[in-house]
Amino acid sequence: MHSKRDRLRPELPSWRQRIYDIIFEADSPAGRWFDILLLVAILASVAIVSLETVPQWADASWLEPTEKALTALFTLEYFLRLICVRRPLRYALSFWGIIDLLSFLPSYLTLFVGGNSRSFVILRSIRLLRVFRVLKLWRMMSEADELGAAVWRAREKIIVFLCVVLVAVTISGTLMYHVEAIGADEEGRESQFTSIPQAMYWATVSLTTVGYGDVVPQTALGKVISTILILLGYSLIIVPSTFVSAEYSKTRPGDRTPDASGVLETNAAGVCENCQNDDHRPDARYCYGCGGALP
Repeated sequence: MHSKRDRLRPELPSWRQRIYDIIFEADSPAGRWFDILLLVAILASVAIVSLETVPQWADASWLEPTEKALTALFTLEYFLRLICVRRPLRYALSFWGIIDLLSFLPSYLTLFVGGNSRSFVILRSIRLLRVFRVLKLWRMMSEADELGAAVWRAREKIIVFLCVVLVAVTISGTLMYHVEAIGADEEGRESQFTSIPQAMYWATVSLTTVGYGDVVPQTALGKVISTILILLGYSLIIVPSTFVSAEYSKTRPGDRTPDASGVLETNAAGVCENCQNDDHRPDARYCYGCGGALP
């Protein structure tokens, strides 16, 4: 079975192979220097996009030439990637191929848009996604897959939790709307809670303990309801993370819980007789280290 590197690396000619090794691999000094320079260019480009929105820097004479130079660099790099891969079309339509294209395409679109070019220029910040490619962070995607699987297994609990939150927001928002409306009528003023949806917005902000302060209760009963809702939010905010943590711990090989004496329990799958490895999932039938059958 061919590795991913063998599937992407061109067979001939040798100059394409050398370009591929420099651009896609980081094992050689040239590949490492290429990644470092590309990382600097990406960070510099994002910094320029940010400075263009600052009034004091927006008219700086060096911003536009620097951006054009970086755009030319990303364009050259993109076409070099197309040249050196075995199947250019497959790479161009891949996730990273599209990200590489979007890293410089908005700069060319500004030539045809004119005064509305600012919205396209902001899209250049997508270049920051390429930091993941340069730092080879996709090698850590197995951890993200495990986390995603844990969230998916806990989906029913999370859905129930969200339903409870939705019910609490609806009831508290409706109650606050009527309480504040009655209080405002008695005091001869206008209530800040002009509708039930706005009251539900306030309940959501309070339940999440964000507290923008744009809508606040004025009556004593309303403040009591607000206090109860905030305290409820503090108690509920840790519930989803508890569900996910419990499911995530089940997927981690070697995760064992201490017994009453404080000693780690041996995995239910047993100890491998070949390599003496006991870090297995409870339902494992074969050792993940050597592949031998578990007792």
